[in-house]
Amino acid sequence: MITYDFDLKIFTSSLINDDKFFSGFSTKSLGDAKYHVENIFKFFDSNSIKYKKIVIPEQIHSINVEIFSSNKNENLEKMEEVDGVITKEEGAVLTVVTADCSPLVFVDKERGIIAVSHQGWRGSVKRMAQKIVEKMIDSGADINSIKVAIGPAIGECCYDIDDDRYFEFREEFDGYTEKIFHHRGGKWHLNLSLLNYLLLVEKGVKKENIDFFPFCTKCDKEHFFSFRRDKRSDFGEMFSFIIKTL
Repeated sequence: MITYDFDLKIFTSSLINDDKFFSGFSTKSLGDAKYHVENIFKFFDSNSIKYKKIVIPEQIHSINVEIFSSNKNENLEKMEEVDGVITKEEGAVLTVVTADCSPLVFVDKERGIIAVSHQGWRGSVKRMAQKIVEKMIDSGADINSIKVAIGPAIGECCYDIDDDRYFEFREEFDGYTEKIFHHRGGKWHLNLSLLNYLLLVEKGVKKENIDFFPFCTKCDKEHFFSFRRDKRSDFGEMFSFIIKTL
């Protein structure tokens, strides 16, 4: 279940979080994390959450996934041309930033493997969620133990797409067309979060091991930044994270 923590001002998943693993999806009240990385540090420092470093992928709407391992002493490490990160390291905070795209956090608690990924329509049509699962398994994870939380993203209610994009998705996901698309107001509307849920299930992740975020970032102006709603070149973004605690 995904619930709101009024003290921390984040949404959290009961599937993921326990005394060893901590994850969350931030809100507008914690500030923009796209242009102000210091807001991520402020969250952890002000809440006395121990960590070694913050890991920030460049996010280029790719399906590039990397294993994080570092011997550097800095408390910030950026990863170039990456949209998904996996690690076994304690104290490494894996992050992504989003403002309508779908953020996912992953964990195999028994094997101590965590991951995070960012997927908009480009990553989703190329099955980014499945790429992360494959890479986690390559790193020693068990598909039966992988748990995933799908974070706040734009909802089907607000995510209309043009015909070219619709046909691109239909060609790749013909069996899902009736589930992920609805046509109204003369436009196709895509359910991005549901698509990523279906991709995870198709890959073998158990349905009961997936938390599904119920809100729309564009609709919920109080809690979330939204690229489509704000329509500015300097729009803010929320941060999503997971850490294997110290």
